Amino acid sequence: MVANLGKEGPPAARRGTRRRPARESALVWWALFAVVAGAAWWLHSWRVALLVLLAWCLYQFMLVPTMCRVLSQQGAACTERTRGRLFACGPDHQRLRTDALWRLAGLRNPFQRDVPREESDKKVVVVSSDVRGRLTPQDRALILLATAGTVIALVGMIYGFR
Repeated sequence: MVANLGKEGPPAARRGTRRRPARESALVWWALFAVVAGAAWWLHSWRVALLVLLAWCLYQFMLVPTMCRVLSQQGAACTERTRGRLFACGPDHQRLRTDALWRLAGLRNPFQRDVPREESDKKVVVVSSDVRGRLTPQDRALILLATAGTVIALVGMIYGFR
């Protein structure tokens, strides 16, 4: 006996078929940086060049379309999309990413709190949280470059006021 005979509801959701909103191309950002850098070159203005550098650093920290890439306990990387190299897809992954950023600075996260584990977490841990939150070499290099660029831009701006 079929209870839903004659009624058609929405089709069952299939895993992996969720349509995600379209994002702008990274080429749009690079074209914008190229235009403003060309204006700095044309105007012979190191101040505008510092603003371009600072904008690129902001883009790398907070705006670049990227993937979460935090490892699961079994070792597979998360494929959810995020914005910015400092951010992850959810609160649990963000906690791991924040810890990894503190480790990148050579420090331990002073705000780290013990999160109670679920029963399933206590049974099998294949990959530790220190390894799960580890930054990829590409993310690590670009975060360090953006940090150095931010410091250079700020020092250049302070120097320019003299």
